[in-house]
Amino acid sequence: MTSSYQQQLDAKVARISAQFAEFNPPALEVFASPEQHFRMRAEFRIWHTEDDLFYAMFERDEQQNKKVIRIDEFPIADASINQLMPVLLNALKAEPLLSNRLFEVHFLATLKGEMLVSLIYRCPLTAEWEALAKQLAEQLQIKIIGRSRGQKLVLSDEFVVEELQVFERQYQYKQIESSFTQPNARVCQHMLEWACTAAGHSNQDLLELYCGNGNFTLPLSTRFNRVLATELAKSSVYAAQWNIEQNQIDNIQVARLSAEEFTQAYNGEREFRRLQEAGIEMSSYQFDTVFVDPPRAGIDAETLKLLQRFERIIYISCNPDTLHDNLQTLASTHKITQFALFDQFPYTHHVESGVLLEKI
Repeated sequence: MTSSYQQQLDAKVARISAQFAEFNPPALEVFASPEQHFRMRAEFRIWHTEDDLFYAMFERDEQQNKKVIRIDEFPIADASINQLMPVLLNALKAEPLLSNRLFEVHFLATLKGEMLVSLIYRCPLTAEWEALAKQLAEQLQIKIIGRSRGQKLVLSDEFVVEELQVFERQYQYKQIESSFTQPNARVCQHMLEWACTAAGHSNQDLLELYCGNGNFTLPLSTRFNRVLATELAKSSVYAAQWNIEQNQIDNIQVARLSAEEFTQAYNGEREFRRLQEAGIEMSSYQFDTVFVDPPRAGIDAETLKLLQRFERIIYISCNPDTLHDNLQTLASTHKITQFALFDQFPYTHHVESGVLLEKI
């Protein structure tokens, strides 16, 4: 590792270790990122001059004025994105209809080698634009989506398929444009393996809240008798169902419920037609572990009370401050027996962390 990367990682380790010291956790396991080419997504503005256009980002000076930064290469993005950037830009410049009023370009890459590019415009997209964009997609062997106000033209697929390796097994994941996916795929593989190791092997069932597209659900299903996973966003539920079928896994059911709604259903406070329509019989499950990967806001008070009823809690967090706050409650019934830091976002202050909590 270079000294600059190691220094920023050491600073995160020191900060997280100090922040959580009051909970007396075990030694922090640290999972480093590649120093370059780790981001599978990149988004750029397109800056137009009289005779040129280029990728751009913005930074603010001390007076908070925005300054345009020309981007010719982007070392933190996957190598495939860097290779495509100049080729795509030259092709767009060669066709005025493709470059006219182009506002942004979004790249979504995969370790498997697929690429989806979203071209966002400040003008309506015509049939002529669509024909040229299709030619460009075939020429560059990529998937293209065109967007403008009130328009979305999907030329082939609105998704890519990622392939992640967890121990000896490969998992296929549908990743839909504009839906959340883990940006650092290589660190994500470490997170999946850590979660599976923390789970051990159980002859009982797993409850998962906030399952997204099934990122953790699929490998964790190998560690439990059955899995009941919950997710509210329709696009994520659709992707999770596709991923379960594509990977030929038969012990997962997905309920389209928020964490708060699941708590109400589990406590018998409300009945949900969505559970009945999915053929989910809550009373048939014997949970001993709950897995959570909540949004940055953390977990609400009622759901925290629900978690405290389980023998084990595996908690992945993208916000150490809300994790710390949630642990103020969870530490009254559980202790941290594993503690990990995943450097998903190198060169930023952001930290992804994980804890295994076991009942006292």
